[in-house]
Amino acid sequence: MKKKILLTGGAGFIGSHVAKKLSEEGFFVVIVDNLNNYYSPKLKRDRLNFFLDKNNCEFIKSDIANYTSLKKVFQKNKFEAICHLAAQPGVSYSLKNPWAYERSNLLGTLNLLELAKEYSVNKFVFASSSSVYGASSKLPFSEKDTTETPISLYAATKKSTELMAYTYHHLYGISMVGLRFFTVYGPWGRPDMAYFKFADLISQGQPIDLYNFGQMERDFTYIDDIVEGVLAAIKKDFKFEIFNLGNNQSEKIDKFVGLIEKYLGKKAQKNLLPIQPGDVPKTWADIGKAKSQLDFSPKTSIEEGLEKFVFWYKDYYKIK
Repeated sequence: MKKKILLTGGAGFIGSHVAKKLSEEGFFVVIVDNLNNYYSPKLKRDRLNFFLDKNNCEFIKSDIANYTSLKKVFQKNKFEAICHLAAQPGVSYSLKNPWAYERSNLLGTLNLLELAKEYSVNKFVFASSSSVYGASSKLPFSEKDTTETPISLYAATKKSTELMAYTYHHLYGISMVGLRFFTVYGPWGRPDMAYFKFADLISQGQPIDLYNFGQMERDFTYIDDIVEGVLAAIKKDFKFEIFNLGNNQSEKIDKFVGLIEKYLGKKAQKNLLPIQPGDVPKTWADIGKAKSQLDFSPKTSIEEGLEKFVFWYKDYYKIK
């Protein structure tokens, strides 16, 4: 009998890659995703069609914020673990529609925690974010750092999920592992993320916006490396832990744009703009803890990762 895992957000960028890896490693994956229109539902369906092995996966269209609908999934299945990746992402959108973050990130997580308790699912791995570190000038970001000053509602909801998870671990003994992702990129990515927008606009000959006057730096982490970290968190046994999953290297946005230009074969027109509200100028992950406890060791350089993304992008959108 295959171990059955509930994967929320399995039609998403990270979730679809995780679903593929889990099914390849012998798990049966039950995916819950509402296929919302924050970005293209077609891209989400295409991911499901491309990644899912029908023998090892089941897809259920459901909203984690709908407790009644979600409970039916638990009533029909006995889960060994929950991998909770569903969330409303994006810093800038949280300024426009904060209620989407309250509903998905807070209520949705609470529903899952309650159902994990009720149906005795004793392993819960969940996605957090590097955004919880706020505008900290202490680099690299360590799990030991204080994270009490989020500067966007998105970050505040991610910090809140960590706190709720700890509470359910303390009260009910559920194993909890939170994963703070650092700027994940790669094939089948999210169109709302900067690197994807850059590829779109450069391809179309339109200018790109570079915030903080082009002085942004990010710890860009390739999707395959992130997936290895998620799988390790699911397979290993912990009580309550938080891990950074990053590339352990901060890259200037100019270098990132230059590589996209190189692989697309087109130069970018650049608008240099002030930093956006809620955004941070630099991220950099200290991954020492993940290395020692998850055997996490990112292998993909930014050059290799972006080349793979642009190859996929041109193929998916039929760009010559």
